[in-house]
Amino acid sequence: MMTGGSSLGDFQVLAERAAAAGFAGLVVTESGRTAYLSCAAAALSGADLDLATGVAVAFPRSPMVTASIAWELAEATGGRFRLGIGTQVRAHVERRYSSVFDPPGPRMREYVLALRACFAAFRGAPLRFEGEHYALSLLPPMWSPGPIVVPDPPIDVAAVNPWMLRMTGELADGVHVHPLNTPTYLAETLVPNLEAGAARAGRSLDGFTVFLPMFSAAGNADEQAHWRETSRTMVGFYGSTPNYAFVFDQIGAPGTTAALRAAQKAGDAAGMSAAVPDEVLDHFVLQGSWADLPGLVAARCRPLLERGLDVQPVLYHAGLTYGRDDDSFTSFGRTAAALR
Repeated sequence: MMTGGSSLGDFQVLAERAAAAGFAGLVVTESGRTAYLSCAAAALSGADLDLATGVAVAFPRSPMVTASIAWELAEATGGRFRLGIGTQVRAHVERRYSSVFDPPGPRMREYVLALRACFAAFRGAPLRFEGEHYALSLLPPMWSPGPIVVPDPPIDVAAVNPWMLRMTGELADGVHVHPLNTPTYLAETLVPNLEAGAARAGRSLDGFTVFLPMFSAAGNADEQAHWRETSRTMVGFYGSTPNYAFVFDQIGAPGTTAALRAAQKAGDAAGMSAAVPDEVLDHFVLQGSWADLPGLVAARCRPLLERGLDVQPVLYHAGLTYGRDDDSFTSFGRTAAALR
């Protein structure tokens, strides 16, 4: 289940409800609330869940800060925490966090390597990392968290474009796919570039984890219609980002991002919806009855599973992410249990 943060007490209750409903884990996004503290709250709730940041913003935090937090969460969860990090976009990194963004790809590559150097140092190796963007060389024993009995937390990277996907396939343990994905994108962009990165490193992608969020419109006819329109709004929101324009090009809808940006700048919500017609929306949304949904999710995942990837389907739905209403919990919980 993908969810944003909330007050820490409320998040503990959310974790308990998610586990009881049948979810295997939580993927915690970071916006107004920190993903790390939400994961800590979930861990301390005692809920039987895997936990992952999906994703935490990397650049405003030094690799040492991120590594230390991830280390403690790995220990607190008994090894059930995965560190998911991403670049965010320039405006947020520079204007909200007052941090350095450029060059995002090479900077993220170094960040992953620096995290691994920190993890090794926590287990007793000398801390020696020297890159163009990060340099780490001091870790006196009293400042180190020391070794833990569980493995190093896996490092997963949010990646959309080919360069970042190749880097992720080369160096990371998994990838967080953007919610704005289609079967065409998975086949033509995601898999080939992950495989190219892995080949560059001489490694296999067997067991490489793919967190795959999916929009859904499930339920009776009225519910499907309601959640389909909600998904249309979300596709329009994400699709207005210039970096994602090629996802629409791949499905034969060039110019969609330009139309979305024009409507967005004009404050024209109806125009944004019109820029995502049904034939475009169908590529992004899984639609059917509650009984249909597990099969729809499995069908979306199957081509990746056949390539040896460890696919973690992430139910990304406004009823869970924002409203958290009881009907959504009950129905999606059954879907999650069926998939397990």
